[in-house]
Amino acid sequence: MRVHPELVAAYEALPRFSDPYEDIEATREGFHAILAAFPADRTGVRSERFGIGRADGSALTVEVYRPEGAEGAGPDATGGAGAPGGALPAVLHFHGGGFALGRSLPGQDRVAIELCRELPAVVVTVEYRLAPEHRYPAGVEDCYRALEWVAERAAGLGVDASRIAVAGKSAGGGLGAAVALMARDRGGPALVHQSLCVPDLDDRVGADESEDAAGALDARVLTGRGVRESWRHYLPEGTAQAEAYAAPARATDLSGLPPAHVLVCDLDPMRDAGLAYARRLMDAGVPVTVRNVPGAWHGFELFAPDTRVAKEMTAHWTGQLREALHPASPAVV
Repeated sequence: MRVHPELVAAYEALPRFSDPYEDIEATREGFHAILAAFPADRTGVRSERFGIGRADGSALTVEVYRPEGAEGAGPDATGGAGAPGGALPAVLHFHGGGFALGRSLPGQDRVAIELCRELPAVVVTVEYRLAPEHRYPAGVEDCYRALEWVAERAAGLGVDASRIAVAGKSAGGGLGAAVALMARDRGGPALVHQSLCVPDLDDRVGADESEDAAGALDARVLTGRGVRESWRHYLPEGTAQAEAYAAPARATDLSGLPPAHVLVCDLDPMRDAGLAYARRLMDAGVPVTVRNVPGAWHGFELFAPDTRVAKEMTAHWTGQLREALHPASPAVV
């Protein structure tokens, strides 16, 4: 594998993957245990959790992260208060995890906290329903409902409703792209940007078991086979072809979507699908920036966060998001 020299040590130290679906609850508990061992630095950031009613009477949980001193009037306020010095832009952040895991601990979403401080922005994380217990469209409908909730209560949350973006990595990137499609098609809240990092966009990835973007199959990194398994557990049983809101790469019309930043990794089996989606957005007249991280695998930054490669990747996509939400601020390149 063509691993970046800075990442070789991290790559060689990777554990071998086991089947996460063999005991999905144990997998989720293990993930939470790792998060609990490394609590996030919440300096300068406050958060509150809210429940959003679903049609069936259940509640969708969201967590709203704000910079300290930029407090809204509350989720049910109808106007006026906002944040001192003016309302802030908002980012709907959808976590990754193959549509099946990835929730952070309450108040401990590292990406949300960093975005909240660095942009700055009000960042809303969404505890969408997870597969395989809740297959498509449960998760994406939750994400879209959260977008509606933020737009409806923008004034009370201290949010500028004209500056709302979606962002996500992996499955979260796929959900972000799907929510952008849904908002366009349903006449929903307008988005100013979609940040799609290593997005999971296409259920056809891994269909040919002899192909792999990394040039080899290695159980230490995500492969086409792993992507295929996540889709098998996410889509309704017996699905022959995914709908566009499940797999945005299936959408036939990408015109009228918000500007996008698409980031891919060289050794990621989802790389080519991400690049193809970016090209189709361009062809549809959507402003797009694209970045490929050479010699990196899917999720490498979790295992090598202090490397220059990981820091540059994070600075780039957050810089693109900052420029979209604060147009007067220069982008980090």
